Amino acid sequence: MPARSSEPNTLRIIPLTGIPEVEPGADLAALLRAAAERASVSLADGVLVVCQKIVSKAEGRMVDLASIEPSEEAQRIAREDERDPRHVELVLSESARIVRRGHGVLICETHHGLVCANAGVDLSNSPGPEIAILLPKDCDASAAALRDALCQGEECRLGVVISDTFGRPWREGLVDYAIGSAGLAPIADLRGRPDLSGRELQVTATATVDQLAAAAGILMVKDAAIPAVWIEGLLPEGEGGVREMLRDPATDLFR
Repeated sequence: MPARSSEPNTLRIIPLTGIPEVEPGADLAALLRAAAERASVSLADGVLVVCQKIVSKAEGRMVDLASIEPSEEAQRIAREDERDPRHVELVLSESARIVRRGHGVLICETHHGLVCANAGVDLSNSPGPEIAILLPKDCDASAAALRDALCQGEECRLGVVISDTFGRPWREGLVDYAIGSAGLAPIADLRGRPDLSGRELQVTATATVDQLAAAAGILMVKDAAIPAVWIEGLLPEGEGGVREMLRDPATDLFR
């Protein structure tokens, strides 16, 4: 479980500004180090939250809709939902299955196992009006590679979380979730510990990386030009990725 610093009730959430438009092949670690230096931040003993868009852009995960030939299924869904069939085709190609469809919305399970709208295929904050941005192919691997590049081959106490904005069942409003992580345990398992009354906790396992993504999301709104946030006050411990947080369908009451 990630350990808190000597001030356990204090977290500092620091925006990393001035990061230029990220292009395919960009050295994202170098751009983030430069932004951290401008903010007088040392990327150690804390957690770096990075929005998915700049990771995907650096990895070249962008597709021009003009290059897409929609399938019959994509054309049918597009007609029924009044959508661009090329966008629908991309969504289908990025999906392992459609979980729900209605009100013009496609809720999909991605090949990563994430469940989200449009399989994460997004046109916002893209380099052109018909350029779609896809999720990284392996979000945990992307987080681990970024962490390794930032640590520059040395031991460093650095957690990296890649975040994206998801909707939620039963509630209005969007929240930033972790879609990839490295350098810290994604879940803080408190089972077996006593609560304040001394009773043993039976089920409490906190999604630490999701909490960090949501905290960073307060600053990383889409029109703020803040694609990365540094969080101090929580020392990363353990290892693991978001993939191990995905619930087994056998224990999921909604599948």
